[in-house]
Amino acid sequence: MELEAASGIQQLDFSLMALFLRATLTVKIVMIILLVSSIWSWSIIIQKFFDYAKAKRETKYFQDAFWSGEPLDELYQRLGTDPKGDSERVFVAGMTEWRRSHRPDGALITGAQARIDRSMNVALTRASDKLNSGLYFLATVGSTAPFVGLFGTVWGIKNAFEEIALQQSTNLAVVAPGIAEALLATALGLLAAIPAVIFYNKLSGDSDKIIAEQESFADEFLLILSRQLESLENRKA
Repeated sequence: MELEAASGIQQLDFSLMALFLRATLTVKIVMIILLVSSIWSWSIIIQKFFDYAKAKRETKYFQDAFWSGEPLDELYQRLGTDPKGDSERVFVAGMTEWRRSHRPDGALITGAQARIDRSMNVALTRASDKLNSGLYFLATVGSTAPFVGLFGTVWGIKNAFEEIALQQSTNLAVVAPGIAEALLATALGLLAAIPAVIFYNKLSGDSDKIIAEQESFADEFLLILSRQLESLENRKA
């Protein structure tokens, strides 16, 4: 009997594709969801590495230009109405509101500093949303994929036990295929979840550093403008 069971197992194909094809419809759907989630997660991870590298380059390039001593009005004119980097957009938003806050006679409209601050905060919020887009999907995959895989495993084991009851046999040729198919779902769940969790933490840290640098620049820029505002008010007085 044991020889027959061993012979039956050897004749079975335990490749990943064979396990997938032998699985029930429910387990197949679970595996497809996990595979798609894994591929999507990796696409987000790769894209974010390129996006963050670009954001760091643009931030460094702009801040070098900003602190080079070039007059702010000239820098604003050079950047134009279509700034490329997020730091540039924060700067342009502040300068645009700064210019709008001046009356034709040169006086300032009341509440100029608060409006400049809000304008830059809006630009910072948009930059933050762009940097963090996709990370929530990684967090979702990292937290739910193991449980989705576990559901596929439980369902597959249930079907394996049903097959045992129908065959009225507990030899390995009957039990092994169903158990292998069920465990494949758990493996796919871990395959999707582990990279998602690791890179979510990594990318979240990188995003926080970039956003903190942009917020620091916005605070410094607002401080410069506040000095200009105080100077204009003192002249008026």
